[in-house]
Amino acid sequence: MTDPDEVAPTVAVVGGGAVGVTTAHDLAARGADVTLYERGELAAESSGRAAGLLYDAYAEDVDAAVGARSIERFRVLDRSLPGFSFSPCPYVIAVREGDPDADAVPGMVDRMRGHRRDVSLVDPDALGERFPPLRTDDLAVAAVAEGAGWTDPSSYVRALGDRAGREGVAIETNTAVALGPRPGAKRHIRVGDDGADGDPAAETRAFDAVVVAAGAHARSLLADAGVSVPVVPYRVQALVTQTDYDGPMVYDATADAYLRPHPDGLLAGDGTEPVPADPDDYRREADDWFREDLAGALDERLARGDRLDGGEGSDRGERVDRGIDDARAWAGLCTATPDGDPLVGPVDSEAGDPTLFVAAGWQGHGFMRAPAVGEVVAEGVLASLAGAAFDGPESPWIGAFDPTRFGSDRFDSDEAFEIVEGMSLLNRTEEE
Repeated sequence: MTDPDEVAPTVAVVGGGAVGVTTAHDLAARGADVTLYERGELAAESSGRAAGLLYDAYAEDVDAAVGARSIERFRVLDRSLPGFSFSPCPYVIAVREGDPDADAVPGMVDRMRGHRRDVSLVDPDALGERFPPLRTDDLAVAAVAEGAGWTDPSSYVRALGDRAGREGVAIETNTAVALGPRPGAKRHIRVGDDGADGDPAAETRAFDAVVVAAGAHARSLLADAGVSVPVVPYRVQALVTQTDYDGPMVYDATADAYLRPHPDGLLAGDGTEPVPADPDDYRREADDWFREDLAGALDERLARGDRLDGGEGSDRGERVDRGIDDARAWAGLCTATPDGDPLVGPVDSEAGDPTLFVAAGWQGHGFMRAPAVGEVVAEGVLASLAGAAFDGPESPWIGAFDPTRFGSDRFDSDEAFEIVEGMSLLNRTEEE
């Protein structure tokens, strides 16, 4: 919180998605003079195309803490933020028989429980009895996280954006910006400039700090300021079918697919393409292969009604038409980093007191982390402007997310690296 007797620091936040809007809101709540820039409308890009699954079931301690804080804030906002709602819903992690990753799940659950997450191993038969909409007879192992839920991501961004505006944030949508130089103590940006070569008609504005929370565009924006970061966009897909579904959220680790309840029926996805995508020129419609693959995954995971022999429990029977061909479907972008952790913090500390900050590289978990990360960025920016070191004892920054950890001695930021989808079981079971 800034001292009311001092001049409020000026901060520009670039990016009108969940992380950017949360950061702008939390900065203003702490006394900063904030302007939020978005090249389109709020929630028009990745946040508006997110799936809206929310959980704190992480085995790594930092991720578990961030997830828990986000869930805590989502629940508070459910009671206090008009236009936003959080729907509590258990989250099931399912691994099929024959999948070698099944052996790692008990240890993963133990680590989650060690971080005081409400997660438990469940016998597949017991899982089917608790959740009749699921088929469970092909599972080797399953776990259930109780402290989870879902929401409409766009409603969060719009509702919190409205509150941020009422609290003094100047929100400039349909406004492209480019990062300019740092001629002195302040950081310049060019407002109305959508190209690195500069637009002579663009207005130059100076801020004490600039936060780049622009998702798939973060890398190109920072490049304008001479900062190179290893953040690579990749394409993901989802759909909503009008199939009635009143079961839990599910991540089928073997199929690498997820599903959750939706007001219109059932939302399901993954359709990850682990190759770099151009954020200005990618296919926003879902692919036919995605629909076909997802139809098979849902057919394996969802119960198909009464058993053909008249008994109890699930039965394969014949494939059920779940309306996949006619479902509303889309593609969006996620961002990857070489080690799977995001980049959150200052990127120009070597030039003196930091003025340029980044929050990007979420591996598909940006929306669900937004309440916690926006809070960290707001507190971190103000602490940095007050002279606190990133790694100081009272620093609010998260050391594991240090955006400068990929130095030239460790990783060339232009070097290609493997894109690993963030929801994968591999990311949950690696040792700390």
